[in-house]
Amino acid sequence: MAGLIKREPRALEAPDVFDRFDRLFEDWSRMLPFRGTPLFGRHLLPEEVIRVDEYHEDGALVVRADLPGIDPDNDVTLTVSDGVLHIEAERREEEHKEDKGYVHRELRYGSFARALQLPEGVAESDIVATYKDGILEIRIPAPTHEPVKKIAISKS
Repeated sequence: MAGLIKREPRALEAPDVFDRFDRLFEDWSRMLPFRGTPLFGRHLLPEEVIRVDEYHEDGALVVRADLPGIDPDNDVTLTVSDGVLHIEAERREEEHKEDKGYVHRELRYGSFARALQLPEGVAESDIVATYKDGILEIRIPAPTHEPVKKIAISKS
């Protein structure tokens, strides 16, 4: 009888425990920097996310995106929809591949993206983008807000 083990009803709940851990780690990974926001219905991998700096300068929000080796005329698309700025880029691999005897290869080719929430009230027509030395700079003028107006309260 020493080889018998009492079976607990909780043992049947083991798959639930693993499901809880899976959800815990999925939620945690979504909070990591560069984990990205869902874009086109899926979460982007860290290497697919365009890295950016955002800061305020001269009354504008400035976004600087790191896009070296990309032709901005053919390989970058900037769009605005529902108050979100979408940056999409593609770095194309060289057409003629030669056996160069690579020892180590880290350059990333393919599609990259980033979605950034715009401040409320920004006019899309005022957004300006320039590209120089591998950096895409996007200037978003601060929205103009009307001054707060005090509303008179009448007594009845």
